[in-house]
Amino acid sequence: MTNKLRNLFLGIGLAAVIVMLCTFDVESDELWNGLRRAGLWLPAIIILWAFIYLMNAIAWHLIIRDGASNRVPFWFTYKLTISGYALNYATPVGLMGGEPYRIMELSPYVGKSKAASSVILYAMMHIFSHFIFWLFSILLYLLSYPINGTMATLLVLTGAFCLLAIYFFMQGYKNGMAMRTLRMLGRIPLVKKWAVPFTQRKQEALERVDQQIAELHRQRRTTFYASLGLEFLARIVGCLEVYFIMNILTTNVSFTACILIVAFTSLFANIFFFSPLQMGTREGGFALSTGGLSIPSAFGLYTSLITRVRELVWIIIGVLLMKVGNGKHNNNKK
Repeated sequence: MTNKLRNLFLGIGLAAVIVMLCTFDVESDELWNGLRRAGLWLPAIIILWAFIYLMNAIAWHLIIRDGASNRVPFWFTYKLTISGYALNYATPVGLMGGEPYRIMELSPYVGKSKAASSVILYAMMHIFSHFIFWLFSILLYLLSYPINGTMATLLVLTGAFCLLAIYFFMQGYKNGMAMRTLRMLGRIPLVKKWAVPFTQRKQEALERVDQQIAELHRQRRTTFYASLGLEFLARIVGCLEVYFIMNILTTNVSFTACILIVAFTSLFANIFFFSPLQMGTREGGFALSTGGLSIPSAFGLYTSLITRVRELVWIIIGVLLMKVGNGKHNNNKK
């Protein structure tokens, strides 16, 4: 990647940091008191996310590690994982910032088509694990809480949606997804003006990407399920963040409840995926999920505050990492 492009992504990340600092919906005294109350739990949460990103990086590295791709250092994959997520937090619609950045940084190591397919595959795996996590949370709720008519309807609709999405992703893994997605975009009135010419111009490269996507599921099933398992496990481990925060406030919240809080909040936030930095959606999700589990909604708002601070810290770390370890690496791969 050229320094000009890297500086553009750096600028996006810095802008996100400024926006987050300006949009904390609390007074400075309230923010400071919240951080003081967190005490040592706050650095524990930040360190926890270093471990979660490590799991994400291993899941991605398993996908890109084959043949010539072995030359990609793991530390570089870890760096791109953190910086990519920092950019995804910064962009209004997920996968619009971090994924192009990862492709451009990885291309000198493995070539453009391999970089694109590995990033698309990992993004699919990350999203796929969302639906597995939500289905798991539905089962957990059924085993842990009484069900009324309204909740039963909600769980059935959510479960049906997750199963449909899982079917769609499995078809994408078997047959590739790049060409299919662009052909679908080619039927949308405003988007087709860009999608149709792009598909025609890049058809050979897109077919190569699809071939590599299908190859993972067909020929490297151990890698496929290991990567998916790590992504799912990372989501379970991520629920420890809410558990840590809740333990600042009370000792009466179980880890099971924390998993359900994270599941509902992430579902709510993803419904409103277009919100920049998920402003408002996460706060609403935490408040609704804690209220639905008979936990004071104020606990949810405090959890959202500490989570915002953690995100800000890791966005800053990810943005700074963009300027570190970018030695020249040239090859002739396409």
